[in-house]
Amino acid sequence: MATPRFNSKSPTIKRILREAAEISHSPSADYHASPASDSDLFEWHFTLRGPPSSAFANGIYHGRIVLPPTYPLRPPSFRFLTPSGRFEANREICLSISGHHEETWQPAWGIRTALVALRSFMETDAKGQLGGLECSKAERERIAEGSGNWKCGICAKNNREILAECEEAAKEKEKEGQQAEEVAIPNELKMGYKDEMGKGKETAEEPIGTSAAPVAIEGIVNTTDGASDTTPAKPYPPARPGQTAPQPTGQPQARIQPLPNIQQNPQAQAQLVHGRSNDGVPMWIDRAIAGVVVLLVAMVLKILLGL
Repeated sequence: MATPRFNSKSPTIKRILREAAEISHSPSADYHASPASDSDLFEWHFTLRGPPSSAFANGIYHGRIVLPPTYPLRPPSFRFLTPSGRFEANREICLSISGHHEETWQPAWGIRTALVALRSFMETDAKGQLGGLECSKAERERIAEGSGNWKCGICAKNNREILAECEEAAKEKEKEGQQAEEVAIPNELKMGYKDEMGKGKETAEEPIGTSAAPVAIEGIVNTTDGASDTTPAKPYPPARPGQTAPQPTGQPQARIQPLPNIQQNPQAQAQLVHGRSNDGVPMWIDRAIAGVVVLLVAMVLKILLGL
């Protein structure tokens, strides 16, 4: 009896198989993706047509996707195997949908959404992006003309043949009355540069409730196809010691007086060093006076009790 190659009860495996079936049953003439082999569901190959009305319009490009073991909780990694003049060949690229920016990835996104976004990203400027290239329009058009003949050793077909099969399958679906699913790029998907994203976190102050990102409620994240993934919602960061959240009371809050800046206030510094009170009198004199008062009170009480 043959043993299964993977655990079909795993949520990750179920998600991968579901996405592979969706792409196969709803083919597109502009892109295709599938596992590279039946024995390894975590390595995919993709083929996509260049975005129209661009220097890549006549190009057909091939690449590799690697899914992490915890997909879709963590994002996949992408690399182009075909030269494009936009991304370096056979090098992981840095995008907000890739493993270089796990903080921007959302489990609701899938491989189909990532491919549509990746196709649109080709028209953007590299700006020093990891894995990005700056080339002239003429050079990109030259590379695009020959990209369709590039053949993948694993897929055993060239790029033009792969998309020709997808285009034929899409036409057959249209004859059956099934329209290809339109995939919109989420507003949150933007080019992810490490430096720029770091600066955005420090400078951007977005009001609460204005974000267009999907909201995780009780660990349920809605997916693009209407299904739900039971992925844990991100917890709020714990409060630091002594820190509490302000509560609305309807009463004006008392103003907290700031502590004196010792480095910029020599008088306050001398006051702390010499142990002086606020009125300039040494603290030992205050303590001595307090002791004398206590003794006088004790003597008076003794006299009164003696009477």
